[in-house]
Amino acid sequence: MIVVLGLGNPGSKYEHNRHNVGFEAVSKAAAFFQVKLRKRCFRLYRQAKITAQDGSQALLVQPLTYMNKSGEIMGSFNKDDRFVVVCDNMDLAPGGLRIRQGGGASGQRGLNSIVENLGTGDFLRIYIGIGRPAEGVSVVDHVIGDEPEGPKKQAMDKAIEDAAAAIVKYINGATVGDLQLEFNRKGLL
Repeated sequence: MIVVLGLGNPGSKYEHNRHNVGFEAVSKAAAFFQVKLRKRCFRLYRQAKITAQDGSQALLVQPLTYMNKSGEIMGSFNKDDRFVVVCDNMDLAPGGLRIRQGGGASGQRGLNSIVENLGTGDFLRIYIGIGRPAEGVSVVDHVIGDEPEGPKKQAMDKAIEDAAAAIVKYINGATVGDLQLEFNRKGLL
């Protein structure tokens, strides 16, 4: 089974923060499949079950444990599942999109929590660029700050839409290589 985890922080306070781009991409993918994400497992996460074109099953998931503890829900899934993690990345400019198989956590604490709890970093990642903080702004204030306005906002919205499209295509059988060719775009700072 494919399990797609969109990382973010729960609650309206964080709804439009840069850190929540993973939540947004998974919500948009759920809307494409015309399903609702519902709270599960003692309210530790929201999920929606999807049936792909070939009849296989997939789950869209939003951990509700806060970003830094995203991996705490990994025990709810089978270790043999194919995991996809969608999260923000400060090394990509706002609107950058990078699809990658495996790797380290790159300082992203939610991703680090998943790697620690899963025991491996060998899973698909969809990174959405949020850029680096402005001079004098802390990393924490940047990631839990609201998405920017203007052209940066438009670029991030496009990256979120493209991440959702990549999720849909992957669930429906596209290969990692196909997704990389179609969606990876420059945006490294």
